[in-house]
Amino acid sequence: MKQALRNTRGFSLVEVVLALGVVAFCLFAILGMFPVALQTQQTSVNQTTANEIVGQILADLRADVRLPPGQASKEQNSGFNLHGHWAAQATPDTIYFTNDGDQTPAGGVNVGSPPSDAVFRAKITYLLPPTATTSLADITITWPAQIDPTTGVPAGKVETFIAVNR
Repeated sequence: MKQALRNTRGFSLVEVVLALGVVAFCLFAILGMFPVALQTQQTSVNQTTANEIVGQILADLRADVRLPPGQASKEQNSGFNLHGHWAAQATPDTIYFTNDGDQTPAGGVNVGSPPSDAVFRAKITYLLPPTATTSLADITITWPAQIDPTTGVPAGKVETFIAVNR
């Protein structure tokens, strides 16, 4: 027995080509979003790391005690050795950090040029007038560290003002 051609069911060649065209268009649209998604994810990671660095600097400034005149700090290797230079507000402190948010091994406070492994630049500007119990500071984290924000435009920036109560 032969089946009649009218009773067979299936897709025509035109329907298959149109379906493949729709699928290809959707795939190209999805693939076009990947670079934007990767850039957004990298920016988010850098902003999160910069915010963690701000928290570390704030904790270091709050932990450092205000000493009477003539007494030196007994802090050895803990923190970043900032000590809050509010009396010399014209000279901010600069610290460099790696991609993980750790202080660069080659850098300390106010080193000349950014170390090769530096990704983030932290600039702490001390604001006057400090009172007997409260001091103000502006903390700015920029990346990449090799771009000085005073002469160029960094890829990203996080800035905050803090009040350190002592």
